[in-house]
Amino acid sequence: MILDDVYAVIQERRRTMPAGSYVSSLLSKGKNAVLKKIGEEATEVVIAAKDPDRDQTIREITDLWFHCLVLMAEDGITPADVYLEFESRFGTRGKE
Repeated sequence: MILDDVYAVIQERRRTMPAGSYVSSLLSKGKNAVLKKIGEEATEVVIAAKDPDRDQTIREITDLWFHCLVLMAEDGITPADVYLEFESRFGTRGKE
């Protein structure tokens, strides 16, 4: 799954902190910088969703999910952890 692949790249960047990497740059600024980006991206999703441009909304959601993956890597939360939570909430038909 693509989320797992992106998360793996984020983890690698976090481990190696290569120069020129956006993830490395963001993480080097600390957790508050990651949280700020998530807030910014969430706001951009809301703004984009108010307009009829579906593609822009998709791009903004992608940015938000990406930054959430960065936060997850920082906090030791894996995509599998989130998948399990989804499964526990929504895995059984009719359980909404």
